[in-house]
Amino acid sequence: MEYLIAFAVGGLICVVGQLLLDVAKLTPAHVMSTLVVCGVVLDFIGVYDPFIEFAGAGATVPIVSFGHALYHGAIAEAKQNGVIGVLTGIFEVTSAGISAAIVFGFLAALFFRPKG
Repeated sequence: MEYLIAFAVGGLICVVGQLLLDVAKLTPAHVMSTLVVCGVVLDFIGVYDPFIEFAGAGATVPIVSFGHALYHGAIAEAKQNGVIGVLTGIFEVTSAGISAAIVFGFLAALFFRPKG
């Protein structure tokens, strides 16, 4: 049942993103930014952690979870190091994901010819 819930929730997040593209006519960059900000806002109001407990990977894999991670990193470091911790926290928590995206993007560029 957990797999079904994760699949349904992840799919609904993707549907929201696709509706923003098709109906609202937003660019992919605007949709991505909107979903990241939604993750931050949902975490700020205390809704995203219970949402993750309910949906599992369906809530942690999509881009909305990146905003959740940014918020958690910024808040944790801000409590320890003050204002400068906000900047260091977002990079500390998300550096693995960003690094993986850069490495895999580079590897994909080596093996495939871009059409653009």
